[in-house]
Amino acid sequence: MILRCCSSAKVNARKFEIADDMFWKDGKPVQIIGGDLHYFRILPEYWEDRLLRAKAFGLNTIQTYVPWNLHEPSRGELDFEGIADIVSFLKLCQKLDLLVMLRAGPYICAEWDLGGFPPWLLAVEPALRLRSSDPAFLDLEKDGMLVDIALKVESWWGVSLPLIAPLLYGNGGPIIMVQIENEFGSYGNDKVYLHHLVALARGHLGDAIILYTTDGGSREALEKGTIRGDAVFSAVDFTTGDDPWPIFKLQKEFNAPGKSPPLSASVFDFVLKYEFYTGWLTHWGEKIAKTDADFTAAALEKILSRNGSAVLYMAHGGTNFGFYSGANTGANEYDYKPDLTSYDYDAPIKESGDVDNAKFKALHSVIKKYHAASLPSVPSDNEKTGYGRIQLQKSSILFDTLNIKGAIHVAESESPISMESAGQVHDVLALFLVKFHHLWKFVPVKVVTMYSAKSERVFCSQMFGLMLYVSEYRASNNGSILSIPEVHDRAQVFISCSSKVDAQRPTYIGTIERWSNKPLGLPYTGCHSNTSLFVLVENMGRVNYGQFMFDRKGILSSVYLSGKALHGWKMFSVPFSNLNGKEKVNPIIQLAYSEIITSSAHEKLKDSFDNSQKEPAFYSGYFTVDETSQLKDTYISFRGWGKGIASVNDFNIGRYWPSFGPQCNLYVPAPVLRHGENVVVILELESPDPELVVTSVDQPDFTCGSSSSKVHQL
Repeated sequence: MILRCCSSAKVNARKFEIADDMFWKDGKPVQIIGGDLHYFRILPEYWEDRLLRAKAFGLNTIQTYVPWNLHEPSRGELDFEGIADIVSFLKLCQKLDLLVMLRAGPYICAEWDLGGFPPWLLAVEPALRLRSSDPAFLDLEKDGMLVDIALKVESWWGVSLPLIAPLLYGNGGPIIMVQIENEFGSYGNDKVYLHHLVALARGHLGDAIILYTTDGGSREALEKGTIRGDAVFSAVDFTTGDDPWPIFKLQKEFNAPGKSPPLSASVFDFVLKYEFYTGWLTHWGEKIAKTDADFTAAALEKILSRNGSAVLYMAHGGTNFGFYSGANTGANEYDYKPDLTSYDYDAPIKESGDVDNAKFKALHSVIKKYHAASLPSVPSDNEKTGYGRIQLQKSSILFDTLNIKGAIHVAESESPISMESAGQVHDVLALFLVKFHHLWKFVPVKVVTMYSAKSERVFCSQMFGLMLYVSEYRASNNGSILSIPEVHDRAQVFISCSSKVDAQRPTYIGTIERWSNKPLGLPYTGCHSNTSLFVLVENMGRVNYGQFMFDRKGILSSVYLSGKALHGWKMFSVPFSNLNGKEKVNPIIQLAYSEIITSSAHEKLKDSFDNSQKEPAFYSGYFTVDETSQLKDTYISFRGWGKGIASVNDFNIGRYWPSFGPQCNLYVPAPVLRHGENVVVILELESPDPELVVTSVDQPDFTCGSSSSKVHQL
């Protein structure tokens, strides 16, 4: 009896493996028909809805990244709740009988801020070399001193991998493979780094799980990005429309004999475009990208018809809520191309979950041919509605809100410093007290008092939003020429007189942009004293791919007035709520924001401000949903507005920039809304709509701006 029991248990053991150049699940061959769907680009309330649509589409596998910066938005503060609850997402995949290919990073690309790395890594001095075997990036010790282990890949994977280990396929979960890094062959040639990641993953996940790399289908990329042998499976990707089979033949050279099932794992590579993509990304200022449905479907059939496996990038794109959208660069770091808030990607399952479109139908007709069983019925599109015009009021001006003289989160320096570095404290004891604040009762009161202010400043540096740089200069009768060689990414320049007699609200002079970087002429002010210079710098998203990925934000160089460096700077933190960040926001801004919401929802404000002034200001209003049953997806149209940040019910729905285009509307999922009053608050940085109106509509719109940029279209 015991032998029969053990034998039966062995036969029924869950196992996913590679043999005879095929994938095997529980002893039976399986063809992977997968698609990327990112939990962090979808509200948790919609995870099941989107997964059911993917299943009806014909997918048997979901591929998703794990963005480190989402789960550790502040150093040492881990988050696995809400939209970051990856365990619940994976269990939902399991419930719906969907396999998972997990792209654990630590680098993910994904058109996601800094490629998924936490931006607080950029504040470390000396600078870390990301995606490398740099000991400061990988190890626990540096120069013989213990450094903050939260900066290390070991620390991050030491938390995240044990969390997902129970959900590996062999342990009863849905995860069949875990990716190491992300298309490293298109970036570097550091085998020590790759081997280190493999050793870490094996240490936490064991030997049974399939680890895989994905690289473009060229010999050079595979030589640099793979680990030969059978320890790590080498997958490939390539441009849609390429003949896949010569590339699959090349793939075999980088896998052990019998260990190379043909798989296009569809990792995105902006420069080389090695992938099986269903659409394309779009940057601000470009026309919306489109790909032909029939062409994409025919390319997929070339793979599936010969028992190849493929993962579509993207099956469902979703939305870059908050400040997590990334950016690309061209020939140099000044050729900066920030991504839209929308990540619709022209995918078959649209940003709002819609499936009634030509691409879904074309791909679905191909996929269902290769399923032995019938597919679930395709769900109808979720109903959307427009709640109409929303009248806003100019609630406060940013400079007034900051109350600069009373601000407490301010850094001072002779020269400007980056957004990430402002407020950093490199005092070991201060770091210790913050990281182990629960031990403060064991530390003498005198010591805690000495370091409490410094300890607060460790988290005072910001990672997203805006930073205000302030200095003074003696104006010339002939005016001055202002130049900032390195500004990341967009600086609005204002001046005002410094003395109380001449005190006035700062006057807008012009904008210096990273991609054009033209000097500005500063007029003579006639001030009785020095002239105050205000430079408001916006972080528009960190570069997520390529050699310029180490992308600090703010002013990264000296500021010059008529060729002479300007000294004596104060940096004021202007952070805003991110998707799940726990930033310590200036309490003055918190108070002002609270007042905005209160007044907009319960009072009819009299707008006493001058709306013609080009100055950053908060605008607020509300719309009413009478019955809970009427809570439906909607879009907020910003046509007629300039550029800014928007939130609905204190949820950051992202950046808008209709004057540059192409995105006119921001998607607002129904779970963000509530019965009764729904509050809209925006920070308009430039020019408000003259009528101060935004509109809730029932359709996306990507026709804004006047771009002549080339469209990525097949």
